[in-house]
Amino acid sequence: MNTLLAVFIGGGIGSVTRFGISNLITSGFKEINPFGTLTANVISTLILGGLLFLSTDKFLMSANIKAFLIIGFCGGFSTFSTFSFETFELLKTGNYFFAILNILVSIFLGVGVLFILARSL
Repeated sequence: MNTLLAVFIGGGIGSVTRFGISNLITSGFKEINPFGTLTANVISTLILGGLLFLSTDKFLMSANIKAFLIIGFCGGFSTFSTFSFETFELLKTGNYFFAILNILVSIFLGVGVLFILARSL
């Protein structure tokens, strides 16, 4: 499979998965709620960490499979732009506490998950 096609298909699947998770989590809210994006980003980071572990010398993974899963799926499943938009909307509506909390929790959970996974390898 062509690497570009692998990234394209993986990204599409990841994006649809993120959309589904976000809608499932935030469907009852009328106001901006970044919890769906946070959940998708943390799950994507967990998957990414697991895939990085699996793609070591112990487990051989082809370049196309890596492109499909790591760049495509995880890239489409996680989203910085939606995180940025939701944080901006929280700030714009005066929800400063939740905006700052969203930033801190997103960064610490995202980096923390990878740190914990890397330490366990």
